[in-house]
Amino acid sequence: MLETPTSVPTRICLVRHGETEWNAARRIQGQIDIGLNETGVRQAEAAGRWLKTAGIVALYSSDLKRAWRTAEAIGLVLGLAPRAVPAMRERRYGVFEGLTYAEAEATFPAGYAAFEGRNADYDFEHGESLKVMFARVTNQLLELAGRHRGQQIVVVVHGGVLDVINRFVRGNPLEMPRDFLIPNAGINWISTVDGRWTVETWGETAHLADGALDELPS
Repeated sequence: MLETPTSVPTRICLVRHGETEWNAARRIQGQIDIGLNETGVRQAEAAGRWLKTAGIVALYSSDLKRAWRTAEAIGLVLGLAPRAVPAMRERRYGVFEGLTYAEAEATFPAGYAAFEGRNADYDFEHGESLKVMFARVTNQLLELAGRHRGQQIVVVVHGGVLDVINRFVRGNPLEMPRDFLIPNAGINWISTVDGRWTVETWGETAHLADGALDELPS
């Protein structure tokens, strides 16, 4: 059965989780389950206040602690309980997880060069390649958009997830150097109408008094 075309956009607000101690230390988290630090909690609460009047009807989140705690803080303000979407977890960084960027470069120089060069097939020795991550994230994004046609929802995610979604929406290759910021607790609006995707705003931090750390590397 064909879907009825609509001119009403489906709008998705993607919020990166608040800051963690590992973010502050430039340590690669991946799917290691790190919680928010005090700054991150304040950022999450600020994001919730910012979105209070945005007409949000549903709230989703990665089930990793740093995203889930951010979603809980947002949901408390919006009056919504978060729903877990494990497919929106951060990328699995394999042997890099737990290392700082400097340690990863020193320990795995060839792998780090592939990572920094955005080799879409590199998987961190049994981690996850950009191609594999792109498939799981965009499949979930399309499912959520289809579930909430013509509505506005929030999805709390991770830096790596935002990286691939930005490329998907803009139609840019995974290998292209990043030309956008991914701040902790940054607010990013995307929309879709009849399969056409648009970035409305990206990396908003006006709600954060002290700014936020960007996802590294670029």
